[in-house]
Amino acid sequence: MTAAPSVHVIVPGDIDDPALPSGGNAYDRRICRDLHASGWRVHESAVPGSWPRPSPADRDLLARTLAAVPDGAAVLIDGLVACGVPDVLAAPASRLALVVLVHLPLGDELGAPPGLAAREREALRLAGAVVATSNWSADRLLAGHGLAPERVHVVPPGVDPAPLAAGADGASRLLCVGSVTPTKGQDLLVSALAEMPGEPWHCDLVGPLGRRPEFVASVRAAIGRNGLADRLRLTGPRIGAQMAEAFDAADLLVLPSRVESYGMVATEALARGIPVLAADVGGVREALGDDPEGGVPGILVPPNDASALAAALRSWFARPAQRAGVRASARRRRGRLDGWEVTLRRLIGVLERLPGTRG
Repeated sequence: MTAAPSVHVIVPGDIDDPALPSGGNAYDRRICRDLHASGWRVHESAVPGSWPRPSPADRDLLARTLAAVPDGAAVLIDGLVACGVPDVLAAPASRLALVVLVHLPLGDELGAPPGLAAREREALRLAGAVVATSNWSADRLLAGHGLAPERVHVVPPGVDPAPLAAGADGASRLLCVGSVTPTKGQDLLVSALAEMPGEPWHCDLVGPLGRRPEFVASVRAAIGRNGLADRLRLTGPRIGAQMAEAFDAADLLVLPSRVESYGMVATEALARGIPVLAADVGGVREALGDDPEGGVPGILVPPNDASALAAALRSWFARPAQRAGVRASARRRRGRLDGWEVTLRRLIGVLERLPGTRG
């Protein structure tokens, strides 16, 4: 009897922390679950640490985790863990089939310390294969790190089917989802909304508040300074039914990110027929895609530009025909979104090319 295929998966220690949901964690959890359901033997190790800038103890734990993997085995390791520690990967890379899963190139993260991109380059050159979650990310890795194109594979996240969102009045209920950090750009949205006190909007900023406390404090201060506390809420993270309720109440998803490798939240909104107003960065345009008639199911604005975001919001509120057209496009796009089964099939295609997945 042929043995079931096998893979060791190394993920960040906070993968299941309800206080720290993220697109990367959701992707990792989903592929582990789906690989197992499809008959793979998945040996998962969650490694706590301050990745990608680990302490000596964090590094030692990762080294011990890799040392425990049998020679020749296939290992899929989250890039947040792997890309800052090429020296830890060097010895295991000589005896394991390493695949690094890159959600966002580390050098593109706002505030990345000097040298992190160089360490990522060294780490990725040790891997037998690299998985990027968008074409944009793959292009960044190829251009920045000199990787052989045949070693870099694009495996975008999927999305689950969802019911159409009820919304509020079709215009006024805004939703912004993401960790409250400079990368996600909530400060830009606060600035934009401060320019339109006369519009009847309400907005929830949903996402973890603990990753950059000083930034959260500055966003709170801006909300208070502009007298928006009764209409603009920092809700903290939402998962499961609470997140579904937040989507169901939304008329428009706003994604003001300064950097975004893909934007899973955009496809989650589109799965509910919710149009998206987003900064045109990274893989966001790729995530939005187009509807069967060639329309874009959202509105794209220049990145890092609160005035452009404000202008797009004014147009959204003032033009019912525009809103109806974008909403119709979002509903048409809904039927063209790839599910997680496509993600799984592409990932298995990468893993099956490696030695070590059998046995």
